[in-house]
Amino acid sequence: MEHAALDGFARHIAACNNLASPAGLVPFRILGQQVGWLQPELARWLTYRPQHFHFDASGAALAANLRGMARRDAALADAVKGMARAGYGSERGELFDVRSTPDGPVLARLDRGAVPAFGVMAQGVHLNGLVRRADGLHMWLGLRARDKAVAPGQWDNIVAGGIPAGLNALETLVKEGAEEAGLPPEMLGAARPVARISYNMQQDEGLRRDILHVFDLELPEDFTPTPHDDEVERFELWPAWKVLELVRDTDSVKFNVNLALIDLFLREGMIDAGGTEGRALAAALRD
Repeated sequence: MEHAALDGFARHIAACNNLASPAGLVPFRILGQQVGWLQPELARWLTYRPQHFHFDASGAALAANLRGMARRDAALADAVKGMARAGYGSERGELFDVRSTPDGPVLARLDRGAVPAFGVMAQGVHLNGLVRRADGLHMWLGLRARDKAVAPGQWDNIVAGGIPAGLNALETLVKEGAEEAGLPPEMLGAARPVARISYNMQQDEGLRRDILHVFDLELPEDFTPTPHDDEVERFELWPAWKVLELVRDTDSVKFNVNLALIDLFLREGMIDAGGTEGRALAAALRD
């Protein structure tokens, strides 16, 4: 594939990794472990909550006297309510686990709407719904609802969603698969974990430090996904080469879904994974 065409893929990875350096951000710690990065404005706002947030030369920290998960959760929940009123993040009513490393112990739970504001790592699942037909590989895409807060009306994987507190990637995949596409648990049991993609994306609401657990699922030709909630407007089955062109040539796919699809194109040989540019793309997905 020509270098110019590969640039069409690289731009999506670059867009999701637009934070050149955390310089200027304030480290945020829980129990001595760094879990996030605060914008200076939010850090200043948190100084007015000295009972819950302490500051030193190393940055900000949840107060050390908040022993026990319940007390730490309550302190963060109280801050989130005030933050939402002050315009820092939002309150969505869904908790995410807070860890210092992807596989580390859970140190607290934080409302999903405030995760970027605190620069806390979030994890999610993405499912490639694949159909292998006589005329080549096809895949299911979902058109996101027009009233979605993020990426309205853009193309998405057949299933994708954040991993809520207390669930692992496979449990989330089963939950989201039923809710979003009517996929039965026994069918999702055949999904194969194929990649773990990471990126750091600076946005207006803060820093997205996301890890995507990507799965492939081979679906029978006679199966049609059905929207079961208001997240997806409709599903369409596309030839894989057409999806490749969609990613390469347009911005009509949700920003992080592009990354999961580029990984698929590399694994399926649709992009030469052994070439210089292909190796660069693969490395950039996991840096």
